[in-house]
Amino acid sequence: MDRATQIRSSLDQAFAAEHLEVIDESAQHRGHAGAPEEGQSHFRVRLRAPELAPLSRIARHRAVHSAIGPELMGQIHALAIEIES
Repeated sequence: MDRATQIRSSLDQAFAAEHLEVIDESAQHRGHAGAPEEGQSHFRVRLRAPELAPLSRIARHRAVHSAIGPELMGQIHALAIEIES
């Protein structure tokens, strides 16, 4: 299973998402420092979930990181998170 699918699966399990997009942006970073040649290193998550609405921005990001888990987060070089209200 590729990382985008793993991220999506983790977030689906953790949240009652009304909207969820996981976008692999690795190709845009190819050749940059820290970007592995095989890709699957830079992602953007767009998420709307009712349980995140009352949280602060930092708490929302922590919740997403926690849902993804430390093992998978350790394999990602960059993660942009957009939480929709």
